[in-house]
Amino acid sequence: MRWYQRNLTLPPKSRGFHLITEDILQAIPEISEIETGLLHLFLQHTSASISINENADPDVRVDLETAMNRVCPEDMPFIHTCEGRDDMPAHVKSSLVGCQLSLPVSQGALALGTWQGLYLCEHRNRGGARRLVLTLWGQPSPS
Repeated sequence: MRWYQRNLTLPPKSRGFHLITEDILQAIPEISEIETGLLHLFLQHTSASISINENADPDVRVDLETAMNRVCPEDMPFIHTCEGRDDMPAHVKSSLVGCQLSLPVSQGALALGTWQGLYLCEHRNRGGARRLVLTLWGQPSPS
């Protein structure tokens, strides 16, 4: 069994849902060496989240953002407002979606479904760079 760990910093992104599957794969190319394993992703932030969802139709990203804003609008009467109106809603959305994923690795690739992609869900208007810890564990492919 082998362990690999990488840190990935994504550049600032606008508010919304952003596909990051290729960023992840480029950051930890050792996936191609693993026959069977797991990739764990951990986002080190409290106002963004990571998710798996459809990666084919860009309208899905727009609809996800629209739905999240209906679930937790900025005009709710929050007490924690010192970092702006979008901060506390971002914390709520991050708690609902989550900051970590565990993904199966099979035959040197992520075992995602046909229409699945990995998303950074940016819940702030100006969230800044986002850091992820990528931890890969698995059985190497036979040589």
